[in-house]
Amino acid sequence: MTNAPPTSIARRLPILVILAAALLGAFLLRDQLSFAALADNREALLALRDANYLLAVAGFMLAYVVIVAFSLPGATVATLTGGFMFGLFPGVLFNVLAASIGAVAIFLAAQSGFGASFADRLKERGGTVARLQAGVRDNEWSVLLMMRLVPAMPFFLANLIPAFIGVRLDRFAITTFFGIMPGALVLTSIGAGLSGVFARGEAPDLSVLFAPQVLLPILGLAALSALPVVIKALRKKDV
Repeated sequence: MTNAPPTSIARRLPILVILAAALLGAFLLRDQLSFAALADNREALLALRDANYLLAVAGFMLAYVVIVAFSLPGATVATLTGGFMFGLFPGVLFNVLAASIGAVAIFLAAQSGFGASFADRLKERGGTVARLQAGVRDNEWSVLLMMRLVPAMPFFLANLIPAFIGVRLDRFAITTFFGIMPGALVLTSIGAGLSGVFARGEAPDLSVLFAPQVLLPILGLAALSALPVVIKALRKKDV
């Protein structure tokens, strides 16, 4: 058994560090990155924003990028914080941009560490998994957009799986940015109204995400993004 060359270890180090940080964060940061922590620190956050707006924006976005890139708990609370500190707009822009940068960071780490070689091995082995990989590659725009619009899998898996099957970076980044926008818009709007929630000593009502007036338009967008896949499949069947 031979040791892996240093270049291979160096390539895999970023994703290994991210995975280790994610495991530690799941146990150590659950209470620190919570709604209760936001409630306790709300006055300090608003004071920072009022004293130095640009510093507050930079600090918030950096923290959000780290949360997403290292798959730490607290992404939902971070989105609420963006709305609370900066309002619906530009809060939603800060939220979507930071989440997208974090997602691209973990995608690149996974792709450079394991993704490219893993995707090649899947293709060489053939079989059902390879056919699934080919199907995703043939419909990257639609599949990636559906993954973001309907988050049936955890956000960190939606960042890793595309890297492991060889998805192109530009398509991943674009579909991430626009695909997370509807959900981020709803959560940011909830965050923008947190002052009243704090005044009443309550917690935000996130069940609004599943209200028909919110869920149905998002599902409609997901169905629209799936339409090219359906049309392509029907054409192949006719042929």
